[in-house]
Amino acid sequence: MPVRSFQGISPKLGANVYIDDMAVVIGDVTIGDDASLWPFVVARGDVQRIRIGARTNVQDGSVLHVTQDNRFNPGGYALTIGSDVTVGHNAVLHACTIEDFVLVGMGSIILDGAVVQSRAMVAAGSVVSPGKVLEGGFLWLGQPAKKIRPLTEDELAYLEYSSGHYVQLKNKHLEKS
Repeated sequence: MPVRSFQGISPKLGANVYIDDMAVVIGDVTIGDDASLWPFVVARGDVQRIRIGARTNVQDGSVLHVTQDNRFNPGGYALTIGSDVTVGHNAVLHACTIEDFVLVGMGSIILDGAVVQSRAMVAAGSVVSPGKVLEGGFLWLGQPAKKIRPLTEDELAYLEYSSGHYVQLKNKHLEKS
């Protein structure tokens, strides 16, 4: 079963959300309208909360997790993903904040307490260190991720196109169900 409660807390799904049968969503997870989670995505809100905004797509094999409240991390860290975000295949988003209209490239890892500001791109395979803030409007690349250059007008437009495309695609998958 792809959507499961944990310790009495059930995921909350907005309207027209698509969760592939081979994905799993556990515990304190809220997913906004028209969002999509594709095959083998794991969203595990068992020790802290996960919030995913409207029209966000999380692609195949991505892992979404959090950090528990403990003496090393007082209060713990939640995971917040804004609206109109594209998360590429096999990304790991761990207890970080991704603002609106962001593209997280395939295989990227974004760690505890990091913030990716609106309208940024994180290039495929990049690693964002704990607590780092990535300024919006730029391409970030590397291990650790570094600011490379401002995004072009076409790249900024692509951020909106990508989320819209995935809304249309998930609608086709929902029709098949």
